[in-house]
Amino acid sequence: MEDWLAEWSAHVLPLRRAFGFDVIGPWVNDDEHLFVWILGYDGEAGWADADAAYYDSAERKALAPDPARHLLKTEQLMVRSVPASPG
Repeated sequence: MEDWLAEWSAHVLPLRRAFGFDVIGPWVNDDEHLFVWILGYDGEAGWADADAAYYDSAERKALAPDPARHLLKTEQLMVRSVPASPG
């Protein structure tokens, strides 16, 4: 997990931001070896196009070794924000 976090912090996180993504938060569950992060994107391209542009970019392809080698499984869920009710 520590190797993944180091590469994610040094390479994936700044590159996602450079492509216009907002990183709302990363979390780790050490017992389950689970990394979860929430990304936002509010650009004109739309999520699917922006995500494809990120993965197809020369900058992402140049990450060597590929940081994804640390990942056994990935899952992507689309969510929407809802207003928090007053307290």
